[in-house]
Amino acid sequence: MQKNSSYYLTGFFLVFFAGLLWSFGAVIVRYMIDANQYQPQYLFYRGISIASILCIYLFFKEGIKFYENFKRIGISSIIGGICLASAFTAFIFSITMTTAAVTLFMLAAMPFIAAIVGYIILKESLRKMTFLAMIIAFIGVMIMIINDSLRGSAIGAFIGFLSALGFALYTVTIRWRPETPKFTTVVLAGLFCALFSLIIILFNNSPFQIPTKNVYLSLLHGSFVASGLILYSLGAKYMPAAELALLSLMEVVGGVLWVWMPMFGINEVPSMPTIIGGIVVTSAVIMHGVGARKKIAPPTT
Repeated sequence: MQKNSSYYLTGFFLVFFAGLLWSFGAVIVRYMIDANQYQPQYLFYRGISIASILCIYLFFKEGIKFYENFKRIGISSIIGGICLASAFTAFIFSITMTTAAVTLFMLAAMPFIAAIVGYIILKESLRKMTFLAMIIAFIGVMIMIINDSLRGSAIGAFIGFLSALGFALYTVTIRWRPETPKFTTVVLAGLFCALFSLIIILFNNSPFQIPTKNVYLSLLHGSFVASGLILYSLGAKYMPAAELALLSLMEVVGGVLWVWMPMFGINEVPSMPTIIGGIVVTSAVIMHGVGARKKIAPPTT
């Protein structure tokens, strides 16, 4: 039991810090020049950077023969890569069409989607503590949405929900077949994201050239996303899909906080319901981590 507890705590902190890294994505996007005009190009460079960083990580982790992981790619990797690439794409389009708060609030649907799909496909049951934390987090999101869900573009909010859907499905796929190398799925996601973006660019006959600042921001964003996904994929060995998605809600709370803080110069001031709801969501995540008792043993892969 003590060994299982250690496994669980490892997974908890890995996923917690993954969500914290991702939370800076909203800040980075807000520094883009003419963000509404350069979403596909930004995604193209970011997708390439994510795939490159993961390949470098695999090289240092496994040596020159890291490419042999790609020989073990299965249907779960392909589906997971497509779902995660869709989440990447939808996030950028959503956050450039509406407020950061609205986009991030939509991501709060992740644990509920992951719980339902995980139960249907993986037969993963929900612990009472997890279920209670999900309800509290949902209440927190509802409090935040009282004011902010009416601001910005409704289309942007819907696309934000599609991002949550894609990420939740990816979360389920990386636990679907544990023997499949998880990092290759992330590499595929980066490549699929670049491919989706390339198709959009060519279809719209748009130029590849974008402001140099946007290129640097896309590379920075890609490094944050890739680093978070490394932590998230490592933590996925130790936790059910619903709990993974629940802990990643720190991206929501952190993202809203960073675009609000004057030190970043964005000043998207959240309303009082936003602040209260964020505290409730954070409390749910902390309660879930501290109150968990029944741990699961990690797979051997």
